[in-house]
Amino acid sequence: MSDEVFPDSVKDFVFDLHDASRRSFIASEEQALYSGTFREITAKYFPNVAWPSPAAISSECGGDELFLALYNELTLRHLQSVKRPNVNDRIEGWHAYRQLFDLLLKEAPEDGAEKKRDELFLIPDWCFDILHEFLYQFQGFCQFRTTTYCAAAKTADEPEKRSANVSDALEILGQNRDAWAVETVLFYLHRLVAVGTQKNASATYRYLAYFSSVTLSRLECLLGDYKASIAALDVIYDSKAELICVGEDMKTPEELVNGVFPARLSLAYHSGVSYLMLRRYKDSGSMLGSICLFMQRGFKTGQLRKIPGSEQFNKLFDRMIALLAIISHICPTPILDDSIASIVHDKHANNLSKIEAGEEGYEDLFVFACPKFVNPAVPDYSQALKPGCESTPYGQDAYKLQVKQFMNEMETHATLRKMRSYMTLYTSIGVEKLASFNDMNVEQFESWLTCMKHKMNQLENNDKMGTAMDIHYYVADNVVHVDEAEKVRRFENFFMKQIQNNDDVLRQLEAIKIEL
Repeated sequence: MSDEVFPDSVKDFVFDLHDASRRSFIASEEQALYSGTFREITAKYFPNVAWPSPAAISSECGGDELFLALYNELTLRHLQSVKRPNVNDRIEGWHAYRQLFDLLLKEAPEDGAEKKRDELFLIPDWCFDILHEFLYQFQGFCQFRTTTYCAAAKTADEPEKRSANVSDALEILGQNRDAWAVETVLFYLHRLVAVGTQKNASATYRYLAYFSSVTLSRLECLLGDYKASIAALDVIYDSKAELICVGEDMKTPEELVNGVFPARLSLAYHSGVSYLMLRRYKDSGSMLGSICLFMQRGFKTGQLRKIPGSEQFNKLFDRMIALLAIISHICPTPILDDSIASIVHDKHANNLSKIEAGEEGYEDLFVFACPKFVNPAVPDYSQALKPGCESTPYGQDAYKLQVKQFMNEMETHATLRKMRSYMTLYTSIGVEKLASFNDMNVEQFESWLTCMKHKMNQLENNDKMGTAMDIHYYVADNVVHVDEAEKVRRFENFFMKQIQNNDDVLRQLEAIKIEL
């Protein structure tokens, strides 16, 4: 469909969306246009083709530069979802996001300036979708860059076998080395967080700030900087943060994020992975266990199927269950709800049995469950054309490094698990005897006793040091004294969990539209 000829419904949609985002600021209207009308028009007129260009519809919004950038991002996002983007599409997407974020930051109020009348309103779902797609395209570009480099390197000795597409893509990538540069991606996310957490920030910029922190956490996790991934979420859990107006309600930043389920899911998954890699097993289990419990109820009621992108929820649920299988095996302290523990056992009992028998199993679980780590480094594309060049995917180094780091940690836990199994059988036992059970000499075993304390000692969400062990032990006069960890009967968690479950059910009931 050409830009010159398109239906009146498209013109009406653009006019109404511009009005809702720039003048009326009515959330329900914008929600209906963004989540309903756009998809209906797309399915009817543009199922596999591009929407009209921004220039073609500019008269419907008075040539509003920021709105046209928002429209361009929205329509390019649709186009990339229905076709396989080539190198030019990916670079076009980069320029579209740069233009959008530059305009957003240009309109943002300066720090310390008086709060002025809001000039832009975007619903939370739209804000998160922009940022989520931004990072998705960054991740896809890193993977595309790797694939193209390797395809060229494999034919370096026989250039006549190299396809024209690979050669063209390699040339374009070399000419656009700054495209999707990780430092620029980080700059935009950090700037959006900074301007949106100022006291004079409007609701839209606050939405962008908190969803940028979720996106930043995801990015740091993909880069392997797990401490930075957790630190990026501090603004969301800041107890001193001001409440945010969301529709007719005032919400905390955490409630804002939880109100957009894909954002809540992204936060839980990537922070869960980061906690696991930082050896904070209880925090990881708590984060992943709570979202899996919520999703289990959502699958039963059918509420999750109504959310756009729901086809990916089952896949991510299975990956998180695999992570919980690892966590529950290396962290003997009970941290999972009974229903989730049952699912973990049903799905991964065989793998865990293999691990107990001394066979490999952790790596398969982690490879299945971990995110697609990326290497943000830009390669020297000219090297891929030189005969005899290394054809090993340089981008796979990041992935292999994270798997290797994880497996090194798990090898240690195999020894610790064996030690614990013997220690639970005794209240006191000589160091020499216990060392012989573990096929070690005394000197070597003493270091492992210290190692076990260290490995299972971890920082918890309350910023205090805790332990993931279910036993206590100490050494005196060459004797290991063992006792079970003190079990404190506490009931508040049960009641708080039931209250939370009840609130979730009530929200789901309120969301059901009943037509009489």
